[in-house]
Amino acid sequence: MRKRSWAEPYKIKMVEPVFMNSQKEREIYIKEAGYNTFLLKSKDVYIDLLTDSGTSAMSDRQWAGIMMGDEAYAGSANFYHMEEAIQTHYGYKYIIPTHQGRGAEHLISKILIKEGDYLPGNMYFTTTRLHQELAGGTFVDVIIDEAHDSESNFRFKGNISLEKLQKVIDEKGAENIPYVCMATTVNMAGGQPISLQNLKEVRNLTNKYGIRIVHDMTRVAENAYMIQQLEEGYADKSVAEIVLEICNLTDAATMSSKKDALVSIGGFLAMNDPDVFEQARNLVVVYEGLHTYGGMAGRDMEALAIGITESIHDDHIRARVGQVQYLGEKLLKAGVPIVNPIGTHGVFLDAKKFLPHLTQDQFPAQTLAAEIYLDSGVRTMERGIVSAGRNSETGEHNYPNLELVRLTIPRRVYTQAHMDVIAESVEYVYENREKITGMKMIFEPKYLRFFQARFEKI
Repeated sequence: MRKRSWAEPYKIKMVEPVFMNSQKEREIYIKEAGYNTFLLKSKDVYIDLLTDSGTSAMSDRQWAGIMMGDEAYAGSANFYHMEEAIQTHYGYKYIIPTHQGRGAEHLISKILIKEGDYLPGNMYFTTTRLHQELAGGTFVDVIIDEAHDSESNFRFKGNISLEKLQKVIDEKGAENIPYVCMATTVNMAGGQPISLQNLKEVRNLTNKYGIRIVHDMTRVAENAYMIQQLEEGYADKSVAEIVLEICNLTDAATMSSKKDALVSIGGFLAMNDPDVFEQARNLVVVYEGLHTYGGMAGRDMEALAIGITESIHDDHIRARVGQVQYLGEKLLKAGVPIVNPIGTHGVFLDAKKFLPHLTQDQFPAQTLAAEIYLDSGVRTMERGIVSAGRNSETGEHNYPNLELVRLTIPRRVYTQAHMDVIAESVEYVYENREKITGMKMIFEPKYLRFFQARFEKI
């Protein structure tokens, strides 16, 4: 069979000019930002890989939907379009719109978690864990051991360990576990997917004890694509079919629509339990907005309804993940240490192996992100000791096994030529890594410190 190269399944109608500033200017900008890439101004960034959250390019149909915004305070027509899209493509019965994913995390945590509860999950995510802790719960990592090993090539490193989950149930009691949090894909592990076989096994185990599964479905389409490509029995199924199968195995879901669903803002809480729905519909009025807008404008709900449909097209998701794979393979070829296998929404540099002369207390991932910006104006982000925060009981740093820098690729924004520029910069920094010195933290906020912490060079 003839092999053909793939290309992005879209053509460009509008462009936004970007400019490379000088290295001297970048030295000033990163120092003013306290060597925290979150505190850089976007105008001072050449290629922005900070996040794929809200940074994707919308389609012509989505922009047309923006013009159809019904901004009625109650009963907006766009809410019902969004509700129908979620019910059709994700299968959940009841929908609560929120301003973004953490709004949904807040609601489900307040409703389901009581003081002293335990929340098993396939590796923590920053905002999810914080909402669970603020509600009185304790997160317990039950992801498989391979997820903590950047060199392991196991294809489904997002999987939950059934042995670890059973141990939590046995030790803490099912009555103290309101739900298992199952993320698709697992961001902090390097964008690693779960398998459907594992989800089915987790579903069977939780059913024995009457424990819910709450699905963090931010990148569910990307996970479905990996299942299609790698898991036996799914090669002939569409991404849309696999997405629906994943959702049907869970009880509720939190969604940051700013990722897979291709919009700039928005999210939702979805569920099948009418009692939980009634509580959520009441609480959303307190914290977000009326239950038919929940912090979103009508025009954004319309763009989201269209984005959901576009996000599960096989051509779209193949190109989206393909661009990430392209960058990852270039870096692997150059010998740059990254998390294996290559993830779905970004390439994750292994900062411990990249900068082995720095201790974790010298913030190697934070340092590396700053050095890449200094070299090329490419903005990346830290996913290591800074993101992991402090132990709530001892006040000491949490020391994750993975100390990563995330090169997150926005959807439908950059070209393969941009990927080449990024790879060249990372390769240059790697070649000169022995000259790099670490940093110390000089300002630390109480919560989610990675957003606002400031550093200086040692």
